[in-house]
Amino acid sequence: MLTGSNINKSYQDRSILVDVNASVAPGQITALIGPSGSGKSTLLRSLALLDPPDKGTVTVDDIGYVFPRKNGNALLPPWPKLTIVFQQLFLWPHLTLRQNILLPLGNDSGRSVKLEEIISLLDLDKFIDRYPNQVSIGQRQRAAIGRALALEPKYLLLDEITSALDVEHVSRLLNHLKSLRDQGVGILLIAHLIGFAKRSADQVLFLEDGRILEAGGPELLSSAKSERLAEFLSLVDTAI
Repeated sequence: MLTGSNINKSYQDRSILVDVNASVAPGQITALIGPSGSGKSTLLRSLALLDPPDKGTVTVDDIGYVFPRKNGNALLPPWPKLTIVFQQLFLWPHLTLRQNILLPLGNDSGRSVKLEEIISLLDLDKFIDRYPNQVSIGQRQRAAIGRALALEPKYLLLDEITSALDVEHVSRLLNHLKSLRDQGVGILLIAHLIGFAKRSADQVLFLEDGRILEAGGPELLSSAKSERLAEFLSLVDTAI
């Protein structure tokens, strides 16, 4: 289990996250929703320890990271067990998609086998040897996910990677994520399409002003308990 307990994060005296509790279970998809500026990306970065919280505890299976750190102890991050894919993707433009995916593996002797599994899972075979500028945004996003999967993570964090996709590509991505979930990968994704969250999520977290206002199953997206979540759902895109 990936768990964040009482996570607090501030920038320049502005509170971004306030006592946030969130968890991601292996073999489940958790959808994080909320208005722009609510702290969603900050929460993902905090859980991945790329930008650690000011206060709180991040636990990855049996390893706990308590903040603030004491006595200047070195921080040993949980990578690659926990991997994050950003909205910007960060693919190397001078490398083919195949080379981008293989890059994290270094001299791993099993790299060819892993690559073939990833190509099959994400349907990359028709464009795997093209450069990022030669393929669509949806194909680049699948390659970025493939690069993360090459590290065989137990937990995968996705920072709003559907934002530039059309409905067809979002639907395809949904099928890929369900395949990963069925293989036991725990997924936390920021979702701006409520229909996508309804179809994908086992758990939903509603974040606003740095606080989790509601948490529960996907039924929350059809029958919100709080007036604020109901208002938010009435204003956002309900497409897939």
